[in-house]
Amino acid sequence: MGDDSDVEVVRDRRRDCGDEIVRIRVLRVPESEKFPEGIKYAFHYGRKDGDEPLLRYDNHHGVHERHTGSDRQEIAFPGVEALLQQFIQELPDHVSP
Repeated sequence: MGDDSDVEVVRDRRRDCGDEIVRIRVLRVPESEKFPEGIKYAFHYGRKDGDEPLLRYDNHHGVHERHTGSDRQEIAFPGVEALLQQFIQELPDHVSP
């Protein structure tokens, strides 16, 4: 990627839920082999004192992934909004971004 001026924050929202946290972050980045859609994202739900996510969707390494604890699986990418809706639907009832 180029310098930071090539990156635009599209969405950055954090919600504290007691001992848990939800963070939704979407960046527009230059299209590249690693980020062909020009988007870098992370949808994270986890414990504030924990290292592993309870649920996380991201493409930090250029691969679209879904994480639950230490498990990780590659997933299809239907687009940012569709994936965000999927993430939100998987959150427990007491948590909403």
